[in-house]
Amino acid sequence: MILSGVRVIDFGRYIAGPYAGALLGDFGAEVIRVEKRDGSEDRYLLPVSDTGDGALFMQMNRNKRSITLDPMHETGRAIVRRLVATADVVVANLPPPTLAAMGLDYASLCAIKPDIILAAISAYGTEGPYKDRVGFDGVFQAMSGSIYMTGNEGEPYRCMTNFVDYGTALSCAYGVALALLERERTGRGQLVETSLIESSIAFLAENAANYFEGTGPPPSRATRTHLAQVFALVAGDGKPFVIHLSSPPKFWAGLLAATGRADLGSDERFATRPARVKNYDALEAELSAVFATGDRATWLAALRANDVPCGPLNDFREVFDDPQVVQLGLKHALPHPKRGTVSVVGSPVRLSDTPVVIATAAPELGADTATYVPPKEHR
Repeated sequence: MILSGVRVIDFGRYIAGPYAGALLGDFGAEVIRVEKRDGSEDRYLLPVSDTGDGALFMQMNRNKRSITLDPMHETGRAIVRRLVATADVVVANLPPPTLAAMGLDYASLCAIKPDIILAAISAYGTEGPYKDRVGFDGVFQAMSGSIYMTGNEGEPYRCMTNFVDYGTALSCAYGVALALLERERTGRGQLVETSLIESSIAFLAENAANYFEGTGPPPSRATRTHLAQVFALVAGDGKPFVIHLSSPPKFWAGLLAATGRADLGSDERFATRPARVKNYDALEAELSAVFATGDRATWLAALRANDVPCGPLNDFREVFDDPQVVQLGLKHALPHPKRGTVSVVGSPVRLSDTPVVIATAAPELGADTATYVPPKEHR
């Protein structure tokens, strides 16, 4: 596997750090999760059984080993130093002062192993007036303007997928891969930094570019939805679905052909894309009336036959029963000592010659401590 021989010491918590470690482990890195002796807080979130196992921990910590110690105790710190001396990468999503207090800041790690790579994830970055603040996904969905662009007018709401955390983890894993490549070339390690606020702002992308150029009002729920021409509709059998008309004229032509409503194309309210953006609500009402006359499966087939981007608005059962999702193998069942098997979502990355391997479930607390720490030094 492409990362075989790479050892990662994972001091991550919750999503951003642990998921970055999991992505590295999926491609062969040996990832050692370090926890407090009674387990980290994220181990028990969203419990899925009376054993206390948490769904969040299971998802974020597949393909890992687990050791426990007290990094604030001198014996624990000595163990950390010995682990770092054998490692290639340290991943930590902790506030900068906590990193320093634990001896996990870059200068301290380099004193142990000069070519170490430290992947440091923080809430606000290591500079600026907010650098010592704590923060979570929902805070940055709000601060970045994402929540402002979501929901109904005057009633914004956050996305229940923690996309800021996951995006930060992807950026971190990407940065680690680049740093490993650079170390192969130069022999030097380096500090890889990313933060939740940077990820949340980076994801504004075209919305920010549009705002910078002053070509329209600041993005809001209404302007973003209307400009994208995304419609959430309900078919006659009560099943919801989405169509996305976007900008290519062929999508609008395909919609008219699929629905048999060529008259909408000659209606001055909808004849051009700017007109459709302006009259979004009126067009939505027309489409709702049309699609109420048939079932979802029939309408989706007609839309796809005319190359209109569309899809069902799925619940979780429908997501993982979808034949495309099944074909891609995104659900992995893994053996588990307490539950028999547990299932997790797999990696979003596919390489033709070095495939991803998700082989083991998240480890039991301290399951591998004896492997890495002599018995007298368990702390």
